[in-house]
Amino acid sequence: MTTIASFIDALGRYDFLQSALITAIMVGVMSGIIGCFIILRGMSMMGDAISHAVLPGVAVAYMLGLNVLIGASVFGLLAAGLIGFVASHSKLKTDTSIGIVFSAFYALGFILISLAESATNLHHILFGNILAVSDTDIMTTVVVLGLVILFVVFFYKELLVTSFDETFAKTYGLKVKLLHYGLMLVLTLVTVSALQTVGIILVVAMLITPAATAFLWTEKLATMLILAATNGAVASVIGLYFSYTLNWASGPAIVLIAAIIFGISFVISPKQALITNLRRPRRVAA
Repeated sequence: MTTIASFIDALGRYDFLQSALITAIMVGVMSGIIGCFIILRGMSMMGDAISHAVLPGVAVAYMLGLNVLIGASVFGLLAAGLIGFVASHSKLKTDTSIGIVFSAFYALGFILISLAESATNLHHILFGNILAVSDTDIMTTVVVLGLVILFVVFFYKELLVTSFDETFAKTYGLKVKLLHYGLMLVLTLVTVSALQTVGIILVVAMLITPAATAFLWTEKLATMLILAATNGAVASVIGLYFSYTLNWASGPAIVLIAAIIFGISFVISPKQALITNLRRPRRVAA
């Protein structure tokens, strides 16, 4: 309790900790929301690919003095386009094309990092450093969070239909590919916003774990979105607490808490019913 009290006291005194808390909550919320559509569409691998593919874009932006959103967005969409092109113009399966493209982009990113003068800052991009967020990072996160909410609100019905039955969506006349690339753009923006918090290496965990936790508790998309956003925010706050008090790296701390929440849900959630299944007596075959 004393440690918690000291953490709360520090929040009231240090501006950098307040900024970190606000940013962590926003990143947790937006990651949870977008993550719902990623797992419902079976696109976990695509989320991993985009999160790694933005690395060269971030490096190029640093080298040219541009906003990281610009460089990351260009390379994120380029990666999504290349994955779709390779998958549709060859006999390779989608997961194979994803592996080829994202590994190539990731390798290119590391090469560009070695050429960049700001290698220390780019190191934080890989692993996150929530306690070093700037005013620019906060404003970027606010803008991206707003875009995520607007995207989901305006295209909720379309995202709902395409996430559960893409064939019906095409028959109904929905622009499935346009929605897909719109989602990829938003996913890229969320990934960039989460770089300072959890880093490129762990950002996919924040996209998947809170959403997967919410999936265990509900069958309704609207409820799932709310639960995922809440899970992401709670994991971010608790992870920040451990990062500050125990001097843990922010990214791993946040992701670990998210994983613990998932583990608890996996055991006790009614939908999973793991405890019920374990307690149920096994039938002896005749």
